[in-house]
Amino acid sequence: MTTETATLAGGCFWGMQDLIRKMDGVVSTRVGYTGGDVENATYKNHGTHAEAIEVVYNPEKISYRRLLEFFFQIHDPTTENRQGNDRGMSYRSAIYYADEAQKAVALDTIADVNASGLWPDRVVTELEAVGAFWEAEPEHQDYLERIPNGYTCHFIRPDWVLPKRTAAE
Repeated sequence: MTTETATLAGGCFWGMQDLIRKMDGVVSTRVGYTGGDVENATYKNHGTHAEAIEVVYNPEKISYRRLLEFFFQIHDPTTENRQGNDRGMSYRSAIYYADEAQKAVALDTIADVNASGLWPDRVVTELEAVGAFWEAEPEHQDYLERIPNGYTCHFIRPDWVLPKRTAAE
């Protein structure tokens, strides 16, 4: 099986991991810190890193585009450095692309989200090349599987789905 990796930040990593891991075609997930200035980042010392999720997926079962569409459905990409009650750089919205193909898909998806009118404001999601990913401590991995009623600010918005594209688009 061929796999690819997507790295996404959309607020607290627990909620994102809990929802994304359930998608058909997702092989594995892990939470951690990326996009910042501290080597060997930890929960207590992650500097300007975002809480992020690394998603290993099978592109024959789920596309990178579909992952991004779901990402934009489960968090608010219009709030700078904030998700729900969580505030600060750690909780920013960001896509960390692995190559130019992922970057192009991300730019296209952001444009479609902005054009859709699903969110009341423009997308502020940062777009950067992927860098070092520092895996979070074991107590943060699979948190909502272990503590099903734990805190999350992520949820599926069933009516907030991008319109299907036509073959001409």
